[in-house]
Amino acid sequence: MENKLFMRSEEVAKELGVSRAYAYKLIKKLNEELRAKGYLVIEGRLNREYFMEKIYTNKNGKEK
Repeated sequence: MENKLFMRSEEVAKELGVSRAYAYKLIKKLNEELRAKGYLVIEGRLNREYFMEKIYTNKNGKEK
């Protein structure tokens, strides 16, 4: 069963066209942001909705 709520490093890497090592760093950074906002995070996984918001929207909340 495909996990649709969270992304793994392989999926982040493929989506952005980067290495898995860089994807891990990005996941860690974004999870730290979520943790600072009071959310629980799963190490090595990234909330898909937060990823899409951070990568594909600008500061005004509009799609890039």
